[in-house]
Amino acid sequence: MELEGRGAGGVAGGPAAGPGRSPGESALLDGWLQRGVGRGAGGGEAGACRPPVRQDPDSGPDYEALPAGATVTTHMVAGAVAGILEHCVMYPIDCVKTRMQSLQPDPAARYRNVLEALWRIIRTEGLWRPMRGLNVTATGAGPAHALYFACYEKLKKTLSDVIHPGGNSHIANGTAGCVATLLHDAAMNPAEVVKQRMQMYNSPYHRVKDCVREVWQNEGARAFYRSYTTQLTMNVPFQAIHFMTYEFLQEHFNPQRRYNPSSHVLSGACAGAVAAAVTTPLDVCKTLLNTQESLALNSNITGHITGMASAFRTVYQVGGVTAYFRGVQARVIYQIPSTAIAWSVYEFFKYLITKQQEEWRAGK
Repeated sequence: MELEGRGAGGVAGGPAAGPGRSPGESALLDGWLQRGVGRGAGGGEAGACRPPVRQDPDSGPDYEALPAGATVTTHMVAGAVAGILEHCVMYPIDCVKTRMQSLQPDPAARYRNVLEALWRIIRTEGLWRPMRGLNVTATGAGPAHALYFACYEKLKKTLSDVIHPGGNSHIANGTAGCVATLLHDAAMNPAEVVKQRMQMYNSPYHRVKDCVREVWQNEGARAFYRSYTTQLTMNVPFQAIHFMTYEFLQEHFNPQRRYNPSSHVLSGACAGAVAAAVTTPLDVCKTLLNTQESLALNSNITGHITGMASAFRTVYQVGGVTAYFRGVQARVIYQIPSTAIAWSVYEFFKYLITKQQEEWRAGK
């Protein structure tokens, strides 16, 4: 028999083209035999002689299949970069969203849509007005998103292994997103308070340091976390919907979980839009708690608005049911590119760092 006639020489002595076979076929067969003999003589896997798994050289490495490289540090660095870029790129739209959520805006700050608002802010208040407060947002976004993505990835894997070993669990994804939100909002909430006060129309604050000092002196340290519970009430369902939608879409668009920029952008955009629309009423209440809008405060006998229940009541008293959906257009327009940028940048840096780590290990 041909295989027996080759013996050890065909395997250990290197490829040799037998009669009736091309050099390519002979090399493929030699690789097959090497895997069988290399595992040992006799039964078990050696006797099975499994055919080789052929991989498309252009497909690139599957970073999800490299758990040793996807460390906590990798997730934190990728998450921090993604968070900073997301907030910096989308900051002007975020400024518009904050203003459009105002319950009783000044007549000069009533806007019909996002583009008109952005144009009027630039034309009447200066080119850089929509960017005021960006520095404090970028400072908070780095550590907040580092904790956010690292916690999400760790919990998602741990819970999925328990709930659905070897597969993807939507319950695990949603739960991991909710827990990650606790850490993200704890780091980000003070920056949100300062940012939104600087974004409001006719804001007296021109520098972050001035805003922080005045809030601290007049309202105390608690003012920086006044909206924390409401923000969690908004962000926990937001992130649960967001992560579950993202992972669900990834199952359809990117079932192999390879680095696929188009699938990350599309899944992130859709997930952000759905979650943003559903949670807009809570975002309106969060903005009210952060800004303590003066005209709205005039209708509230307790002075400062504290707590979610008080915010919900004040929003209804000032604007009725429709007030809960102020700025919904700006919020959805903000979230679509925002989550698309966050996921695509995060997945890119996660892939890049993991690939470099694997190459470094292989070269040692």
